[in-house]
Amino acid sequence: MPKKTERLEVGVQYAGKRRDLPRKALIRAWVHAAANANGERAGRITVRFVGQREGRRLNREYRSQDDATNVLSFPYALEPLLCGDLVLCAPVLAREAAAQDKSLEAHCAHLVVHGVLHLQAYDHDAGEQQASEMEGLERRILAALGYPDPYRDVD
Repeated sequence: MPKKTERLEVGVQYAGKRRDLPRKALIRAWVHAAANANGERAGRITVRFVGQREGRRLNREYRSQDDATNVLSFPYALEPLLCGDLVLCAPVLAREAAAQDKSLEAHCAHLVVHGVLHLQAYDHDAGEQQASEMEGLERRILAALGYPDPYRDVD
């Protein structure tokens, strides 16, 4: 019988060239901060950075939208272990960061935190109250990590 995972294991994958994407250690710190925001969690999360083509294919296949999006969350289990995958489209992240006058690192941190909260069943599309709760939690986590408010001056 396999031994139960008692800690949060985080895998990071880069499909294609890394460009200016954050290092694995930094991404792991973001995942841990978001997963443990409401208490220590154990499980397995994989974060994968993809290109435009893979991002578009996954968004079309799983969300029926024929374009690449910034982050997709694929939750597999919430209890007793938190398990899931995050897929972030690097070209979309770079365009959004530039358009919002943010560093790519800060934008990646925000979307990793955002995606991990989705893995924990937070859903900003489920009403104004849940959206406000999720955004507040994102702000607190990112501030604790040393990043600015991701919703400041965003249209």
